Amino acid sequence: MLRQPLRLAITEATRILGEAGVPSPHVDAELIAAHVLDVPRGKLVLTPLVDRQVVEAIARLVRERAKRVPLQHLVGWAALGPVTVSVGPGVFVPRPETELLLEWGLSVLADRAAPVVVDLCTGSGALALAVSVAHPDAVVHAVEMDSTALAWARKNLGDSGVHLHAGDVTGSSLLADLDGQADLVLCNPPYVPVGTEVPPEVSEHDPAEAVFAGPDGLAVIRHVVTLAARLLRPGGAVGIEHDDTQGEAVPALLAARTVLTRVADHDDLAGRPRFATAYRT
Repeated sequence: MLRQPLRLAITEATRILGEAGVPSPHVDAELIAAHVLDVPRGKLVLTPLVDRQVVEAIARLVRERAKRVPLQHLVGWAALGPVTVSVGPGVFVPRPETELLLEWGLSVLADRAAPVVVDLCTGSGALALAVSVAHPDAVVHAVEMDSTALAWARKNLGDSGVHLHAGDVTGSSLLADLDGQADLVLCNPPYVPVGTEVPPEVSEHDPAEAVFAGPDGLAVIRHVVTLAARLLRPGGAVGIEHDDTQGEAVPALLAARTVLTRVADHDDLAGRPRFATAYRT
């Protein structure tokens, strides 16, 4: 059977994805090829020629990606820090910018033995699992209210030791047995203001309840701040990811709690406000 240059298939995929408005067409084309070949992206160069079936398989996935189906849905996984998790319809896809929140959280835990960590609005469970893998002696709790997302989290967390809870962060008694015990509370909540224009990958594939949160995007974060203040032990810390328009609003919500201090906001790699932090007095 006549073999074909992989380079040409990737070039054609890049063209199609670029015309479809995909933000990173060449990267996505290479990741699709790597997925089909079951090799790391960096080793594609070691496979200069491929069978026609491989080219056809790449083309099929490229057509789906050109329809703005998330790349993570097509390959079946997403990465966050040291872990990869399964994702698909019905669960929010972890974003690279959340790695900054993860790194900050791990820095808080650096000198703490057997810390108690709570991940609110866990979705796929990626953030909770990443903390558990990076800090194996941590006692990690993850909370999610949506039944579909819970199923994904249960699959991803498996026998990791992370304690998964079905619960609503707006509930006044959520995790009441952990009051005043948490060393770290992390949360990547829904925070996009309703009516905000978002990419098709988000509007058509991410669950709306995992993205949007009221007219100002703060409907869930307000409850998260209250819950974190209750869960944290003295010296414990909270980190909350937020929209880039909320760089003043979220720190203000944290600062309004008299038990929280050292409030700060942190930019993402593009220089946009991305998450806020505070410590329990």
